[in-house]
Amino acid sequence: MRIAEVETFTLSAPLDTTYGYAQRMNSTRVAVVVKITTDDGVVGWGQCGGPAQRSVATVLAQEVAPVLHGKDPFLVEELWQRVVGSFSPFGVQGMVMQAVSGVDMALWDIKARALGLPLWRLLGARYRDRVQAYASGPYYFADEAVPERAVEEALAYRAQGYAALKVKIGGLHPREDLRRVTAIREALGDEFVIAADANQAYNVHTALRVGRELDRLGVVWFEEPVPCTDLDGYVRLRSALGLAIAGGEVEWTRFGFRDLLVRGAVDIVQPDLANAGGFTECRRIAALADAWGIHYIPHVVSSTPIALAAALHLLATMRDFPDSRTPTPLNQSPLLELHQQPNPIRDTLCREPIRAVDGYVAVPTGPGLGIEIDEDALSRFVVG
Repeated sequence: MRIAEVETFTLSAPLDTTYGYAQRMNSTRVAVVVKITTDDGVVGWGQCGGPAQRSVATVLAQEVAPVLHGKDPFLVEELWQRVVGSFSPFGVQGMVMQAVSGVDMALWDIKARALGLPLWRLLGARYRDRVQAYASGPYYFADEAVPERAVEEALAYRAQGYAALKVKIGGLHPREDLRRVTAIREALGDEFVIAADANQAYNVHTALRVGRELDRLGVVWFEEPVPCTDLDGYVRLRSALGLAIAGGEVEWTRFGFRDLLVRGAVDIVQPDLANAGGFTECRRIAALADAWGIHYIPHVVSSTPIALAAALHLLATMRDFPDSRTPTPLNQSPLLELHQQPNPIRDTLCREPIRAVDGYVAVPTGPGLGIEIDEDALSRFVVG
């Protein structure tokens, strides 16, 4: 079996509702999807992270695909290293690693499909057949009423069976953001799990002030409180605050996460399979986190069901840590990030969409990633 073709699809879908986070508002959803086909017709799918989809697609088509053509797709880790090695004189972060991530995802999909196995079985474990999800939201909306709009959304998540959510902060004055979080806490009660994501919007002084209030409100983690480049700031916040500090969704490879762990910068690491190097590298990152006793709760670029299915397979293989006869999310078990905002690509690209039922998402059991891509639907979103 040899790799015969590497195809790249740049996708875009307009949204009826504009929403956003601390730095920007979104009126479209975009994605880069990779399709790798072998000479005997086995197909694997992957997704690349990041908003610069045309640039990532160019890297894939012009630099990555030639390295793969004619190679044995079962040699996934060797191919990962060959592609990364071809870029090593120039650096392997950003769009390069996003391209590598999508290819790696597709190669693991091929390998498992060719063997007729779900990917979690090929990886060697299934500690759980469903994963508890947290609702990723409320986000910000144009001209929203504060805090009524966020409270309404949070109550809807609870009605759908979710027991946890992650609210966006950092896009308003801290006073207004804290008013939103306070109102959500009062509406949902003390038992509901709330996390807060600032998307790197604060300096250390402001993050300390906000973090103390979040801790008082029982928020379980404070995600990306300061710029990802401010490692010292992360260390200061983790030392000063009682709630968990989370980060790493824009880190690249195990070497970036090594620095976070060695410095004691985070309580939760959040690699994204579509950014940090696919299954090959994220499994290494998970092993590092395990060795440091740090929780692994991934960021999920869920603009397509491909990355979502991939995250489910990886989370199925992760043990409860530390061991407990009654493991619970955040304390021992991992969680799945599940975006709630409208997304036509995510909702129609897969023949059977991935849904949460009572706050849990079933781990796919079919061969490979366990999903079937509707290529007619795919073609409707292709641009450029």
